[in-house]
Amino acid sequence: MLVDSHCHLNFPDLATNLPAVLQAMRDNGVDHALCIGVTLEKFPQVLAIAEQHDHIYATVGIHPDSENVQEATVEQLVALAGHPKVVGIGETGLDYFRLTGDLEWQRERFRTHIRAAIASGKPLVIHTRNAAEDTLRIMREEGADRIGGVMHCFTESQEVAEQAMELGFYISMSGIVTFKNAGALKEVAKNIPLDRLLVETDSPYLAPIPYRGKTNQPAYVKHVAEHVAELRGISLEEVAVATTRNFFRLFSQAQPCN
Repeated sequence: MLVDSHCHLNFPDLATNLPAVLQAMRDNGVDHALCIGVTLEKFPQVLAIAEQHDHIYATVGIHPDSENVQEATVEQLVALAGHPKVVGIGETGLDYFRLTGDLEWQRERFRTHIRAAIASGKPLVIHTRNAAEDTLRIMREEGADRIGGVMHCFTESQEVAEQAMELGFYISMSGIVTFKNAGALKEVAKNIPLDRLLVETDSPYLAPIPYRGKTNQPAYVKHVAEHVAELRGISLEEVAVATTRNFFRLFSQAQPCN
């Protein structure tokens, strides 16, 4: 059994073919997936998918890249997170790669999400790109260690991973770890304690080898897990058991389907 801990099933590339996407999950032993919210405007789409499928869960949040969208208060996020299929807050964090200039609004948005996670008792899904120092600083300042979460689609250094784990966070590997030029990340994947590891697709983006450049889907998380297993010199089953257990430990409101 595998879990795709981060995907975007409501995005058009997947939503327009959702029955086939869900069947491919089943065919590849991917029993659960977490559909991630990136704006309040599109959150109803995310929630609808989770409500319609027992094995799909949802999060609520505003992606750091999302400009000119409805902002959320702590109270709004907590209220939306009260739904039984919403198991986390995010995707949130910082991204200094795509956006430049004064990004204080991004940092304030991140702080709001951390406060909402603590208030709701639901873990964070954190995105960080070219912003690790500020991401970790704000996590510490806001007490993110009180609630924990996951550093999704991790591409940072071993040092950053260790600092995040000290704050109670899990580290999630995406299809990027399968890329030939991801040597440093492969070393991180080998060194993360197995009880702090998750796997994901971030689909429809970042398809792993052998599907790189094509539309990604949750079924392909199997290839991420296989590569991590190969790097660590253990079986796919060991990675699947550990990452699935980690997912349900972190997102404790989610329940495995029978």
